[in-house]
Amino acid sequence: MSVAIERLKNGIFKENVTFVQVLAMCPTLAVTSSAINGLGMGLSSTVVLIGANFVVSLLRKVIPDKIRIPAFIVIIASFVTLLQFILAGFVPALNKSLGIFIPLIVVNCMILGRAEAFASKNGPISSIFDAVGQGLGFTLSLTVIGLVRELLGSGKIFGNQIIPSTFPALIFVLAPGAFITLGIMMGIINHRKLKSSKKSN
Repeated sequence: MSVAIERLKNGIFKENVTFVQVLAMCPTLAVTSSAINGLGMGLSSTVVLIGANFVVSLLRKVIPDKIRIPAFIVIIASFVTLLQFILAGFVPALNKSLGIFIPLIVVNCMILGRAEAFASKNGPISSIFDAVGQGLGFTLSLTVIGLVRELLGSGKIFGNQIIPSTFPALIFVLAPGAFITLGIMMGIINHRKLKSSKKSN
């Protein structure tokens, strides 16, 4: 149980996909114009990551080394296809909003990376907890970035008007706003990590 908790904590904080590993930047920058988009993409990626990690872990002794990457991609693509059908059937608005970035989960380096670095070397239970930790960290990052961009860019949070629409800076819901928000947040996190490391020394 302690190992499982450690995997969860690492995925959310120490090995956070967005702010620490700086992976999956394409969806991070493209879909976080609103909090609901960030949350939707994060949860979608998490579902695929859990499924892919579990299956890769089960088949880790069966898949030959020479074809492991193509095999991992086929496994991931299968889960992405199922996910897209589910989104199209039950939450079509979110599916339309995320658009091409749902199919592109297949080549998300976070998911392929966890399959290669962790699931292919560990058991199913550990792989599931690793996927949940990494997925929650990714979801949290995308949602927070989306919250900041949506609030500053349109004065809304999850579609609810919080501040007058005349106040916000439109740039934050546009492409440059994604880079600005991500850069400032990474700067704050790195500054805090530097201060805490100095205190521990």
